Amino acid sequence: MNVQLTLTFLILGATIFAFVTNKIRADLVAIVSLLAFIITDILTPTEALAGFSNSVVLMIAGLFVVGAGILRTGLAGMAGQLLLKWSGNSELKLFVLLLIIVGSVGAFMSNTGTVALMMPIVVSIAISMKVSPSKFLLPLSYVASLSGLMTLIASPTNLIVSQLLVDKGYSKLGFFEITPIGIVGMIAGIGYLVLVRNILLPKDQHRAQTNEGYKLSPKKIIKQYDLNNRLFKISVPEESSIIETSLAELKLPAKYTLCMMKIHRKSQEGINLLPMTYQEMAGPTSVIHAKDELYVQGEEEDVRHFVEDYHLEMQGLVEGEADELVSKHLGIAEVLLTPNSSFINETISSLGFREKYNLNIIGINRKGGYKLQDMVSHKLKFGDAILVQGAWDEILLLARETQDVVVVGQPKEHASVAAATGKAGIAGIIMLFMIMLMAFEIFPAVISVMIGAVLMILTGCLRNMDDAYSNMNFESIVLVAAMLPMATALEKTGGMAILSDGIIKVLGDYGPYGVLIGVYILTAVFGQFISNTATAVLFAPIAMSAAIAMEVNPTTFMIAVAVAASMAFATPIASPTNALVMTAGGYKFMDFVRIGVPLQIVMFIVMMIAIPFFFPL
Repeated sequence: MNVQLTLTFLILGATIFAFVTNKIRADLVAIVSLLAFIITDILTPTEALAGFSNSVVLMIAGLFVVGAGILRTGLAGMAGQLLLKWSGNSELKLFVLLLIIVGSVGAFMSNTGTVALMMPIVVSIAISMKVSPSKFLLPLSYVASLSGLMTLIASPTNLIVSQLLVDKGYSKLGFFEITPIGIVGMIAGIGYLVLVRNILLPKDQHRAQTNEGYKLSPKKIIKQYDLNNRLFKISVPEESSIIETSLAELKLPAKYTLCMMKIHRKSQEGINLLPMTYQEMAGPTSVIHAKDELYVQGEEEDVRHFVEDYHLEMQGLVEGEADELVSKHLGIAEVLLTPNSSFINETISSLGFREKYNLNIIGINRKGGYKLQDMVSHKLKFGDAILVQGAWDEILLLARETQDVVVVGQPKEHASVAAATGKAGIAGIIMLFMIMLMAFEIFPAVISVMIGAVLMILTGCLRNMDDAYSNMNFESIVLVAAMLPMATALEKTGGMAILSDGIIKVLGDYGPYGVLIGVYILTAVFGQFISNTATAVLFAPIAMSAAIAMEVNPTTFMIAVAVAASMAFATPIASPTNALVMTAGGYKFMDFVRIGVPLQIVMFIVMMIAIPFFFPL
């Protein structure tokens, strides 16, 4: 064995050990391994960095964006809302419907995204039915993993083995080519979980807990602060004395205890053949124009005094305050004062908050008591929460002002959801369009995915490019990109031939089917301790070499690797989805062993029949 081959196996062994111990982040481990191959002169820098330009990596990045668009618009969430309607009061029916919907959604989203999307829905449904969420969450994770076998894009492992087939001169996997395996796996998996749900799954109600933390949505904030029935719309007639007056001059908070929230104004630009309106955040420099529509927060009596003094027209109380205060551009958030905040013992008027941050303060929460009137003269105290309203960009800017305040919840998340509200249909059309492009192979798969990702941004299903980037799981992207050249290192040094020959030597007497079983078992075992992506990157080239050496169908072996890598059921570290539900469901390590190991055995038996049937050796 030459020096470079020895070094390759040492680096490979150290990488697997680091993955298994899970002491260092997987993407950092992969990068260190990549650098080790360059330093030891096993790979050239060009060879080592080739993974970052691989179409699989770009496709995975694009799919994160498409999945985020589906999530943001509420398209996938609609499926969860139908669950209770369809299941009635039957727990069994609810259980089966839930898993079917998870499998369907997961066919077009990452399994992690699917679980993250469905978990809050599942917890709320379980609690409403007075059933422990732990009875649903682990099956949710398992079926999300199985859904990775439904389509080509459902799991990175499918993309990896498909690309390897192309690299070796074979036909790539079709979009739905793996679907029959996925359907068989889904039926077997759901059947097993239905049978054991009352035997193996934890049933203690106290063990289930959510990991949602303190997340106040804008609608919850409006309800909590009792802001409903306090927003009024006012029209500005041409004869009003308020025209060409700035809000700073009006001094609404001091004079009327009112807050101007926003202004709707007809556009004066262009030919104006169509009535165009836009809304602007009301700030100190905002100037009132004729025919403006003013949205004012406060008591009705104070609003009427304001209207009478400036000869305005009262349009009445605005229905659906949440829809008016929260939009693509405007939102609300709760802000907490830090212990050393310079705001403490200052009044709102002395802070110049509106001038400094371009945000309105519309409420104060002090020890559970909500102050919505005469706020200007109140001195702020440590522990106070302030309700602010304004442009999402300004709220996000305030969120970085950590010295004085902390913005509660996830304003960036809420801003993205608000921007995408009402666009579920558009997201659905984009998803179907992308699937059609891939199914009919009009463009290369990576181009079809990139088209879908770009359309999600251009149509507003995602707020902007920042929103798209923030929804990419860069750990997974870097992991795949850095691990792909490892196959090149094994091939250059002859390590691939040694590993494949070793498998054939041990199992070759049992024929190609015996070797297929060996490849499946090895892949599945490693998949319990390292990510499915890393597992597929490691074992796909070995399986390919074994198939070529035996002169059998390499697609069969590639499907076996993709399937086995997705069967991550026996440990909580086998898959990010398992880790997600572990806390929320109050599971222990042995719960995964008790439930996952029998499922691994069931799926092994089923797949060793199904794979050669649909993809003959």
